[in-house]
Amino acid sequence: MIFIVVKFTVKPEWADRWIDHVTPFTEATRAEPGNLWFEWSRSVEDPNTFVLIEAFRDSEAGAAHVQSEHFQQAGKDLPQALATTPKIISEQIDATDWSLMAEMTVE
Repeated sequence: MIFIVVKFTVKPEWADRWIDHVTPFTEATRAEPGNLWFEWSRSVEDPNTFVLIEAFRDSEAGAAHVQSEHFQQAGKDLPQALATTPKIISEQIDATDWSLMAEMTVE
């Protein structure tokens, strides 16, 4: 799978409406056939920072995502709300889903 983490720092005036701003992009991405997940979180240390964790079945699905109309539109719509250029980690990993954490098994 292609596993991606992106850190977005938004302008303070956009922080409380960021999730609404990215909802069309989020919904369209989640509907892609090769998308495994696309999940947003907000930093507890900095309310202007959001982290996106996403995964795609394989490199073809990841490439299709970047080529999609909604990705191209997000590239036009999202920067107005950003305070800095997003930071990204994108790696191909040998997994198909989340694994259970053996060190904290809940019975």
